[in-house]
Amino acid sequence: MTAAAAGSLAGQAVLVIGGSAGIGLETARQAAAAGAEVIVTGRRPGPLAEAAAAVGAVGTATFDAGDDDALAAFFMGLDAPVDHVLVTAGGPYYESLKDMDFARARRALAEHPMVMAGVARDGALAGKVTGSMTFMGGTGARHPSIGIGMSSAMTAALPALTASMALEVAPVRVNLIAAGFVDTPLSASLLGDQLDARREQLASRLPIGRVVGPQDVAALAVHLMVNSALTGATYDIDGGQSLLSW
Repeated sequence: MTAAAAGSLAGQAVLVIGGSAGIGLETARQAAAAGAEVIVTGRRPGPLAEAAAAVGAVGTATFDAGDDDALAAFFMGLDAPVDHVLVTAGGPYYESLKDMDFARARRALAEHPMVMAGVARDGALAGKVTGSMTFMGGTGARHPSIGIGMSSAMTAALPALTASMALEVAPVRVNLIAAGFVDTPLSASLLGDQLDARREQLASRLPIGRVVGPQDVAALAVHLMVNSALTGATYDIDGGQSLLSW
């Protein structure tokens, strides 16, 4: 992306890997509203088709981003390079050491950084992504607590990986969004019947006076796409949650 194009997505192609719901879907919606041609991918055909129709996507693909071969085949099959990629695919694994499923924990540790590496290799290095790549991380596991060990490891590792990849795939830019609690379907599935209590707790304590929604994170993702001076950095978005003593 040239300096003249900074601040605009008009006429650019934006790929959202994990665009069926939540942050990915909202980012696709905001990117399309900013003039981008949007491609969305997901693992489930039904929700993906609904999301694509909702944002007016110009293309879709159904695959698991954690499948190295499927990810490589997707990029290889693109008719033309895309300007920007947001990756929201994958989720955290929370469990105490006593109850941990080691197979699931091992997959969780490997999946997120390897998806980042796959997108960088098969996308940026292969000339299929030309502007920027933005990945999702988190802030919630920065404070030690029972049950968040695997997530804590990712919280520490992903910023370092982001910085290194930004050097390796330059001039394609690489950034990481570190989100706290975001009111999405994923949060609902993780918290279950504790969701409302968590919302109320955060709304009453966060400095911003409300919970963070997918529209907030999507706005940051779009900004990272259009601001061509940003690369190799991690951007927190948690409504001030990390400032609080819990």
